[in-house]
Amino acid sequence: MKRIKDLFWPLVGIIAVGWSLKILYSKLRIEAAGEAGSASWKALENAGLLESLGIIAAQIGQKLGAIPLSGYLLAVGATLFAYWALAWYDRIALIHLNRTKGISWLFITVCSFVTYAISHNIGGSVFSGGMVRYRAYTSKGLSPAEVAVLVALCSFTFGFGTILLGGVVLVYEPEIVQPLAPWMSLAMTRLIGFGMIAFCVIYTLGSWLQFKPMVIRNFKLEYPRLNVVWRQWIAAPMELLGAAGIIYFVLPDAGNPGFMVVLGAFLLSFSAGLLFQVPGGIGVMEAVFLKVMPGMPATEVFAALLVWRLCYLIIPLAVSLPIVLAFEKAQLRLKKEQGGQ
Repeated sequence: MKRIKDLFWPLVGIIAVGWSLKILYSKLRIEAAGEAGSASWKALENAGLLESLGIIAAQIGQKLGAIPLSGYLLAVGATLFAYWALAWYDRIALIHLNRTKGISWLFITVCSFVTYAISHNIGGSVFSGGMVRYRAYTSKGLSPAEVAVLVALCSFTFGFGTILLGGVVLVYEPEIVQPLAPWMSLAMTRLIGFGMIAFCVIYTLGSWLQFKPMVIRNFKLEYPRLNVVWRQWIAAPMELLGAAGIIYFVLPDAGNPGFMVVLGAFLLSFSAGLLFQVPGGIGVMEAVFLKVMPGMPATEVFAALLVWRLCYLIIPLAVSLPIVLAFEKAQLRLKKEQGGQ
């Protein structure tokens, strides 16, 4: 039974990726073929898999080349904004723990950047990110229990932002769910949206009313204070707005459904990727985006998501790995110096 449980989620993730990639390839191939009888349609009709992928890649390359420089610059700015907000997650958790003394904003920012750059790419954000934070914050004197609370609160802050913005999107753009769940009425979708916003309000009221801490043996879990909660209301949406902004800024104006729809598609697709533990949400994000935004050409959506992956995943991962190596080298040198004394 344990072996089955260990294999269940990886298997679900593989199935989700395979299914999503199949849908993505089908949509891209249909779009690349164009109208029946056209030259591209004839070329793809008898083309094999590799040849078809080459034709599709060429069309996506054209879409990437059509993105103006201003779009790329705004995408980079949105990336920096998102990662700055993620650093605030850690700062908020340290405020909750009363452990901000002696830990600079620079250290927090670098630690947060490395944590999310790695966890977003390899999946299992709680565990992969937790290991990075454990190594970093225990070097600053935090106990393993405190690091566990920090990781949990950072994860909750992300979830809080997703619920808050998801509720706003469902209230103002309830049509966004129709392609995914046609059986849901607009009234039901709006009701769910209001319920999500109400959850955030109730959580805040709990802080205002100063709910008592939960005590489990020697471990005490305290309800976040208002000075923590009001920061969550700001930081959590900021990161998600920045990440969705990367995609929005590189989408063409023609057929663009607007930022609110792009934000909703991002929240749905990124959450689906996390749910299935798919590294980087590969395949899953593309499939959800194409489903939610059927009015936009698949190659344009795919090109925008490629830019998002480059800015939000690949470049941060490439930058973070040397930082990890430098940190571990410094820690090893410190141990040798302490051992020699």
